[in-house]
Amino acid sequence: MELRHLRYFVAVAEHGSFTRAAGALGMEQPPLSQQIKQFERLLGATLFHRMTRGVELTEVGAALLPQAQAILSMSGEFQALAQGLSRGERGHLRVGLAGAVSLLPIIPQVIRRFRETWPEVVVSFEESNTPALSTALHERRVDVAVVRPPMMDEDNLAVYPLLDEPTVAALPSGHTHAGDGAIRLSMLEHEPLIIFPRELGPGFHDAILSACQNAGFTPRMGQQAPQIAATVPLVAAGLGVSVVPRSLSQIHAGGVTFHPIEEPAPRASLAIAVLKGRPTPLVSRFVSTLREACREWDDEQQTMDPSSISALP
Repeated sequence: MELRHLRYFVAVAEHGSFTRAAGALGMEQPPLSQQIKQFERLLGATLFHRMTRGVELTEVGAALLPQAQAILSMSGEFQALAQGLSRGERGHLRVGLAGAVSLLPIIPQVIRRFRETWPEVVVSFEESNTPALSTALHERRVDVAVVRPPMMDEDNLAVYPLLDEPTVAALPSGHTHAGDGAIRLSMLEHEPLIIFPRELGPGFHDAILSACQNAGFTPRMGQQAPQIAATVPLVAAGLGVSVVPRSLSQIHAGGVTFHPIEEPAPRASLAIAVLKGRPTPLVSRFVSTLREACREWDDEQQTMDPSSISALP
């Protein structure tokens, strides 16, 4: 039995006539009649009562019609799914996000537009740190990951740069420079620096310390934050100062002010990582969409004058 037999059977049943069914199928009536007879012989059952003006379903035909229609419907859905998957327009996309990445406006904006453009794509998220997301990629628990490079194990990963996010200084309320606008890193020379463990984001961690060295001092290391976003509450508690991605200024923790940093200022780099090999069309589509959007966003950020931004309360 082939799907064409079911299509012929359903067409004749729904039109009640070989002639009308043949017209709907775009074929001649005699070949259609022969195909139905062949199908009946294959089943060992009569499907239609042939009459002078059309046909009627037999009891067997009437019982089989709903199942034939269901099979054809499933066949159509199967074909549509296969085509959607091959074009990267359907499927399940599992996205990993490194610390505080979800606070960067361009990331959720792109994901939202991606879902609106391809509504039959299901997107799920896993928020973690860069090393954990590297493991998740290798274990195929996520399909793509937005990370803070470099990654410790890149042998089996393809890592593409996304953008360099500006950073800001986070100061506790009442700090000597809390009322200032942009500040120099050297103004924080004697303050305990709250920072996350290096293994959670070695690239950004080293960029902060290098910027301090370039500003002429070695920072006093204060309490470690368990993750990047956790630095802000520790600053609010008066345990020190911190340098954070500018997107963290959206965390409106009471007792903290955020200040643009004059050069030399560290940058918080982001990249997107996937397993090396041949990614699925859906993964390739998402990676290219996010890279293009971030490239445009980063270009806009480069034109901004940090000194023109007042302190963020």
